[in-house]
Parts: sequence; structure tokens; C-alpha cells
Amino acid sequence: MKIFMNRYRLAFSTALIAAVVAPSISHAQATAAPAKPAVIAPAQPWKKIPIPPLHAFKPEQPKRIELSNGLVLFLQEDHELPFINGSILIRGGSRNEPAGKIGLVSMYGQTWRTSGTATISGDKLDDQLELKAARIETSGGSANTSLRWSSFKQDFDSVFASAVDLLLHPAFKADKLALAKRQIDTGISRRNDDASGIAIREAVKLVYGPTSPFARQPEYATVAAVTLDDLKAWHDKTVVPNGMIVAVSGDFNSAEMERKLRAAFEPLEKGQLLASEKFTFTDPTPGIRFANKDDVNQSNVLIVGLGTERSNPDFYALSVMNEVFSGGFGSRVVQNVRTKLGLAYSVSGSFGAAYDHPGMFYVIAGTKSASTDAATRAMLDEVNRLKTVPPSPTELAKAKDQLLNSFIFNYDSPEKTLNEQVTLAFYGYPSDFLEKYKSGIEKVTAADVSRVANKYVDPSKLGIVVVGNQPEIKPPLSDLGKVTDLDITIPPPPGKPGQ
Repeated sequence: MKIFMNRYRLAFSTALIAAVVAPSISHAQATAAPAKPAVIAPAQPWKKIPIPPLHAFKPEQPKRIELSNGLVLFLQEDHELPFINGSILIRGGSRNEPAGKIGLVSMYGQTWRTSGTATISGDKLDDQLELKAARIETSGGSANTSLRWSSFKQDFDSVFASAVDLLLHPAFKADKLALAKRQIDTGISRRNDDASGIAIREAVKLVYGPTSPFARQPEYATVAAVTLDDLKAWHDKTVVPNGMIVAVSGDFNSAEMERKLRAAFEPLEKGQLLASEKFTFTDPTPGIRFANKDDVNQSNVLIVGLGTERSNPDFYALSVMNEVFSGGFGSRVVQNVRTKLGLAYSVSGSFGAAYDHPGMFYVIAGTKSASTDAATRAMLDEVNRLKTVPPSPTELAKAKDQLLNSFIFNYDSPEKTLNEQVTLAFYGYPSDFLEKYKSGIEKVTAADVSRVANKYVDPSKLGIVVVGNQPEIKPPLSDLGKVTDLDITIPPPPGKPGQ
């Protein structure tokens, strides 16, 4: 009844408006001379908004201090809020762990914090920090491990003392290692649940090689092989002052903070650094790798190859090329594959640039099973167009604007600038690397983009990974080329039969 009355009122209101307005319109039409309708151009006031050039990029640099034992300090004052944040970056990560104990660094990063120290358990440390709204965390990464803390200004001394205690006197405990192992084992058991996760994992293995430290993954056997002694040994050989960078930002006086940090870290003796392993990289073998997943109705498609390093002199031109190709909704791959052809739910890409090894060049799309072939061909067409069709003036200008505008917002706070300076120092880059970015991007021309596209993008050196429902993919993937089936079965835990 309520719906009927609402519709009745709407109909009555419409009729009333028509009754009042229509006579005046009819009278005007009857008395006015017929005239040709005027064509009014749509107003575009946004085009009249002046856009000033970007200011010179000169972020406030942190204070850098190197101690006699090789430890590097970075101090960045920021008095906006009464907080102090600190971090210790330690050289050595998962790419340095033994091949038979993959997962060691991840378990180390977790067990280090949850075990606590020789004087306080991890659980009691949690309680103490919670009362102060403070935190101390440890983690393991690919190239480093880290310890981070944060607190209110007035609690810095006590929280920092706890962080140093954890750094120097960890108490690795068996029950906490067992918990870390169970969590990793759970992740292993579920790693084939998500089709996109499978595709990305297999694409990384295709680019770097399945046994590469940049692509290998933990298995039940490698997790089970890790012991408490392994964690202690890892800690002892990595926590040396000449392999650490300590960074502090927040509401403090630099001279006073330097004194506190020197008192904590200068007595540490210089140690032996982990040997720097030399990694080699080769282009992936062309062809299609396919993993069947019969519980999905779409395909995840990746076209992959090697990218570049940030130290490459062509980094700026490659960045602009990447933006033209896949930098957002206005990029070629999105406009052509998704918007115009309607062949993908989502599509994106990147010509990746890492700090000390080649990143990945990839184009990724999610598409209906039936359009897998067409979507893959369209993605390959866009890769080829990079080499044959230079960016238009509009494409070039838009790409450079997007890069510069987003770049500025990545470093719009003292803490962001500090973090980037720590990263540059960790990988041995010059401290003015950021300042050169703006001018480097601005100098890129359409000819530069075409040059690097032809130099670095070679479709014959790209591999394709597809994860989808094989019976629903028509025409079959074999129409695109040779197909190799991927083995994504999960090796069982030691002593248990395979599934």
C-alpha cells in the first residue's frame, strides 16, 4: 500500500507540474517566430585554470652520521606531533638464507620479537608497550631484516632501551618458533587457493628461475629444517654495527638524540659482513606456461620478462615509457584492452626497476575464460605497439605530469624523505638521487621513449603464464604457441605421503 501511495503521489506531482508549465510553453511556442536551434558549445572552465610549473624539488635532508664502527645514523627532526619513530635496518635477508632452509628469515623476524629478551618475555613486553601506546616490531625481508619502534616523545627513553635490549639480548624460544612454523605451514597449505596468487608466483619463478633467491618459496621440508640454533646463528652473523643503519624521526633535538644513539651503539665492535652474493639473470624462455584451476570461470594472464635497475641511465625514459604503456586508466593497455575491446576485468603492467637487481616487466589481466586467447593477443599487440608507435605529444605530457605529481606526494613528509634516504644509503645510491628525478623525467622526449622501448622490450624474450579453467578456454591456448603445463602440487611434509 505504501509503495502504491508513493507512486500515486509521484504521478500526481508530475501531472501538476505539466499542467502548470505546459500552458506557458504552448503560449510561447504559439507567439514566437520559428527559429533554428542554436548550437551551444559545452563550457569547459577547467581549461582556463592556470597550472603553474612545479617548484624545484628540494626535500629537507636528514642529518647523516657515521660512527667509528661503521654504523650509520640518520636523524630527521619533525616537531608537528609529539611522537618519535625509529628503525634499524640490518643487512642480510631471505635471499641469503640456505637453500635447504627457505623460510628461515621469515621465522627469524617473527620469533625474534615474540620471544622477547633475556630479561623480559615477548608477552610481558607486549603488555608494557600497550600501556604506553608504543610498539616494537621485528621482521625479515628479501635483502634485510629490521627492528622498528615508535612511542610518544616522553616514553622514548624506556621504549628505546627495550628496543636495544631486544637487538642485543634476544631470547629465541622453542614455542615461539613452533608458532611461526605453524603459520608458514598454513600459508603453504593454502597457496593454491587463489588463482591470481598462483599466476604471480609462477610468473616470478619464470622470470628469475625457480631456484633463484628472488623466486624460491618455503616448503614444509625447508620450514621443518629450521632450528633455534639457526635463528641464533643468523642473528649473531648479521647484527654487526657496520651492517646496520639506524634512523630516527620525530619530535626531538638532534644533538641530544645523537648523544643517546652514540651511547647505545658506539661501544659495539665491528664485525664480519655477510658475503655479497653475485646473482646472474637471464631472460625467460618464451612459450606459455599453464596451470589448470577448474573451480574458476576466468583466466589470469601474465606476460613477463626482465625489467631494469634504478641505476640504469635509461631509468627516466623507461619510467615515462612505463607510464604511457600501463600507468593508469588513461594508459594504452587499459584503454585498448579493457575500455575499447572489453577483454579484461582488470589489466595493468609495469617495467619494474629494483635497486640492486632487474625488476620484472609484466602485463597482467583478468579475463573471462572464453576471451583468454583474445585478451592475450591484445596484450601482446600493446607490447609490440610500444616499439612501433611513439607516444603522442598528449600521451607524453600526461605521462610526465602523472609521474612528477605522484613522485612529489611520495616524499611530502620528513619521515618519507628519511625512509628514502635510508633506502638509498642501504643500496649505495647517491644522496641526491631523488633531486635528479624531476629533471630526469622532464628531459625525456618521445624519441627517448621509442629508443628504450626498442632497446629493452623484446617480445621474443617474454614468457606467458596463464592460470584458468582449461575446458572453458576456447580457442585453446595452443593456438598462441607451445604450452607447458605447470606442476603446482604442494610437496607433503616430511614423513607424510603425497596428496
